[in-house]
Amino acid sequence: MKPSPAQLQWQDLEIGVIIHFSTNTFLNREWGDGTASPSTFNPANVDTDQWMQAAKAGGARYAVLVAKHHDGFALFPSKQTDYSVKASPWLNGKGDLVRLASDSARKAGLGFGVYLSPWDRHDARYPDPVAYDKYYLAQLTELASHYGPLTEFWLDGAGSAGRTYDFDKIVQELRTYQPNTLVFADVALYKNADIRWVGSEDGTVPYENWNVIDRTGYLRWRPIEADTPLRKLHWFWHPNDETSLLSVEELLKIYTKTVGRGAQLMLGLAPDNTGKLPESDAARLREFGEAVQRLYGPDKNLAVKAVHAASDPASAAFDNDPSTFWSAPERHATLELRFDKPVTFDRTVTMEWLNDGQRVQEYSIEAWQNGAWKQLAHAQAIGHKKIDIFPAITTQRVRLNLLSTVGSAGIREFQIFNGANNN
Repeated sequence: MKPSPAQLQWQDLEIGVIIHFSTNTFLNREWGDGTASPSTFNPANVDTDQWMQAAKAGGARYAVLVAKHHDGFALFPSKQTDYSVKASPWLNGKGDLVRLASDSARKAGLGFGVYLSPWDRHDARYPDPVAYDKYYLAQLTELASHYGPLTEFWLDGAGSAGRTYDFDKIVQELRTYQPNTLVFADVALYKNADIRWVGSEDGTVPYENWNVIDRTGYLRWRPIEADTPLRKLHWFWHPNDETSLLSVEELLKIYTKTVGRGAQLMLGLAPDNTGKLPESDAARLREFGEAVQRLYGPDKNLAVKAVHAASDPASAAFDNDPSTFWSAPERHATLELRFDKPVTFDRTVTMEWLNDGQRVQEYSIEAWQNGAWKQLAHAQAIGHKKIDIFPAITTQRVRLNLLSTVGSAGIREFQIFNGANNN
């Protein structure tokens, strides 16, 4: 199985944010029941530019806005319902949060996407699948046709046990206006989606990550998106909640277990009841983004110091340029880096060229020590990006040993770093 060009571009984004901001924000709760008055939503100082700048500082390259959560309240002036911002006092009913957020995302150079909850606890049409699906389709059309290109469309199955939606028709409608949008859904919710859920909300990939998923004999390239809120277990803002904010150390561990395992990291952001992202959250995102650059910035990559001939095709794997790659010999190959002087490192980053599919089935990272190769890490999947961390070692020779590949594997990058010097 091979990815589409849109999937390849999406996987290169690596980090996104999903933004929860609605009536729940003003009611100190996570799940609304659809009874909150639209007058509840009245932020005094909405600053979507600040949201997106903070996300970008944290390393995010795209943002998904929850345009309608399970309570049914729409953050855009939908013509399909009065239960939306147009019935709220915010901006005298003339506001459009989706417009503001999409404009700010693009101003910040971020991709933009939307979440439209299938479950609706407010709309009277929900008990009638035919009538409600027509309503949902009409809202989707509004979002897909009025806010520019969408990087991702989020389908959430929460609250939908026992309910069947016509997702084929929904996605066909989406594709009419957004042919390149990637659809996120749990594999149990919709088999034809482009992205799959990792299975938890703690920001970890606890298994060998293969991009192709088998749904009872139906194979499809569906890379993983691992979502977790910036504040532990809290997707919406809550007062007096500072202790829930993830630390930089915790975020780096999450980064290693998501992006570092070939998945996408989706961080949940929650603007407060004034309409701004709390300063502590914005600061934490900035600190996280800076920490990632201190560890893995291009200037920290020791592999570029390796001795090699400019004509060596393998040099494409350690040139700090993921747009180039080394085509390894079939089935088994090694990529060795040699240095004039000993180098000390404690981690590697390996990226696979995935245009023709995921080819590496087993590999190891090895260093030359006392006349023999010492194994530092061993695993199966590499995929988009794999971070391997091990006790620091000093050597003049290090290699990526591709123990088993399907045909010829492509290696975009083999990088080495010394995290101890860059924390």
